[in-house]
This record gives sequence, C-alpha cells and structure tokens, in this order.
Amino acid sequence: MRKGTAKKRILLPDAKYNDVMVTRFVNNMMWSGKKNTAFYIFYDALDMVETKTQERGIDVWKKALSNVMPSVETKARRVGGANFQIPIEVGPDRKIQLGMKWMVEYTRKRNEKSMALRLCNEIIAASKGEGSTVKKRDDVHKMAEANKAFSHFRA
Repeated sequence: MRKGTAKKRILLPDAKYNDVMVTRFVNNMMWSGKKNTAFYIFYDALDMVETKTQERGIDVWKKALSNVMPSVETKARRVGGANFQIPIEVGPDRKIQLGMKWMVEYTRKRNEKSMALRLCNEIIAASKGEGSTVKKRDDVHKMAEANKAFSHFRA
C-alpha cells in the first residue's frame, strides 16, 4: 500500500506575464536546473510568435496549450491474467501536465536551429490545431475510443 499523496507545491508566477502556468511550463522545459536559460528561451519564442502571427504571444501559447490537452487517456489494468487498456477521464491538473510535457517533448524533436525557434513554430502549429503535439493528443483519444469496450473494468 502506498503512503499518502504528495503535497501540491505552490509555484510563484513569472516576472513578465505574472502567470503561474508560464512558470510551470518553464519548469517542464528546463534542463539541469537552468531556469533562467529556460525563461529566456520561452520569452524569445513568444516574441517570435508575436512577430509571426501579429497576436499576443501569451494568448497564442494558451490557445496552443488548450488545443494540446487531452480529455481522456488509457490506463493499463490487469483483469483475470490479461492486460486491458481502460479509458479514463483526465483530471484538470494532469490534463495541463500532459499537454505541457508533450509540447516540450515534440519541440525538442523538431529540426529548427534554436530551441526558441522550435518552440515558436510548435506553438504556432498547435494553436492552429496541427503539428505533432496535436497528433499525439488525437492518437491518445483514438486509443481511448478503440478501448471503450473495456470501460466497465474501471476501478
């Protein structure tokens, strides 16, 4: 049996946009504790988004994030010696976490020159409802839809 759940840590909002979601995203993007570098990359990317789309960068980023967040996912569960992928609803915190994680993951896999440029192009693509991050979300939804027959095994 597991012990109690971990306490939620309170994050401070970022300096430029005064938004906790930005800090959370930067924490996901950061490598080796280089938080300042991650903030510079993020802010540069949003500046590039502003110049390319003629909209506020933070608004485009939030739209992209909402396009990427999944509503259902599958969870493996062992029933009678067989493993089943059971579709479950995604909670609000996990929804945000998965969206951010996928966005950072697929940003890193892009082929542009700098991380800021990669992030910029991934944000623009996701806000339009295209790109590899949105494809990942669609794949997760398709997987849940395909395994809807096993939803009665839900705990």
